[in-house]
Amino acid sequence: MLDMTNFAEASPPNLRKMIASDAAELSRQLQAHQQRIFPPTAQKSIRLFTPSEAASFIGIHEGYLRQIAAEGHGPQPQPNGRRLYSVDDINNIRHVLDEGGMRKYVRHRSPGEKLQVISVMNFKGGSAKTTTSAHLAQYLALRGYRVLAIDLDPQASLSAMFGHQPELDVSSGDTLYGALRYGPQRRHITEIVRSTYTPGLHVIPGNLELQEFEHETAKVLADRAQETIFFSRLGEALSAIESAYDIVVIDCPPQLGFLTLSALCAATAVLITVHPQMLDVMSMSQFLHMTSDLLAVVEDAGGDTDYDWMRYLVTRYEPNDGPQSQMAGFMRSIFGNRVLENPMLKSTAISDAGLTKQTLYEVERSQFTRGTYDRALESLTKVNEEIEDLVRKTWKRK
Repeated sequence: MLDMTNFAEASPPNLRKMIASDAAELSRQLQAHQQRIFPPTAQKSIRLFTPSEAASFIGIHEGYLRQIAAEGHGPQPQPNGRRLYSVDDINNIRHVLDEGGMRKYVRHRSPGEKLQVISVMNFKGGSAKTTTSAHLAQYLALRGYRVLAIDLDPQASLSAMFGHQPELDVSSGDTLYGALRYGPQRRHITEIVRSTYTPGLHVIPGNLELQEFEHETAKVLADRAQETIFFSRLGEALSAIESAYDIVVIDCPPQLGFLTLSALCAATAVLITVHPQMLDVMSMSQFLHMTSDLLAVVEDAGGDTDYDWMRYLVTRYEPNDGPQSQMAGFMRSIFGNRVLENPMLKSTAISDAGLTKQTLYEVERSQFTRGTYDRALESLTKVNEEIEDLVRKTWKRK
């Protein structure tokens, strides 16, 4: 017969204490891991690019790039005769090509071309939302645009990928919450923008304090306080730095709260990432229903919900997976060309790079099987080119 004496005498575990203990230990171990990967004296950096990659970012043929480099506009050859291009080298060549005043390769906005704010979102975690945001923001910067990436997710994975550790480097008021909060402690957005190791790319990092906006907004709405309505505050903040950027990429939290609604109302375009599996698509259906209902309330309160474009991006796609192919086809049959033509392929190269908090534009190709890396980078580049094309069409550029 089972003796229940020990069970009866043992005190039940306290959930709060267990969670607090686990959180402290996990945080300690993650910081130790971070110290091993990037010690205090180390800094993240963007890698050098081959002539083929550099020419693609600039928008010229590789042969023409070689001619320009031979004329003295570019890096010196290495001992083996090859040239490798830094982002600064690429940007300098853009300015050389545009010396005649054509403004073809320096891709900054012209008067009349409005700031593009792309909100990347999904209700469900695991849809590659942060991976998409990080690679999109970095790609656009490498293409010559002035880009601001905003981490609106309290988990702050995007911040970590861009070299800002939420627990170590981001203090109180350093997130977008500092520029959105209510009361006299609200900060100007210029105080919280940070540079990154990628020229042309700035970031506003995130951490858990972003969650305070959810709590404070509910209280302000309940008290009918005389404050700017929550869905206008992000747009107001961005208007103060609009002239400094061409494109803003917002990585939204995987929930439909006040932060996500703020990003929706500030956006000029929306990108919804979705993993092509039944449970994920069912979850997205609920997300769309809830978003529609909440945006109707925002519209009634005077909010603007007109967009230049909205697209669905199929992520973590495995072409040889029959059910995934069927689900992707199912989505295309419903949404038509609002599903991006190119999916983001599932790749060990992307996941392995993420282990060291790097993107494929940072990690060295030599760390992977050449075919694996090239397929992953080609997939990402096609997706990002398609999004860039939507931006250019909005600006009515050829």
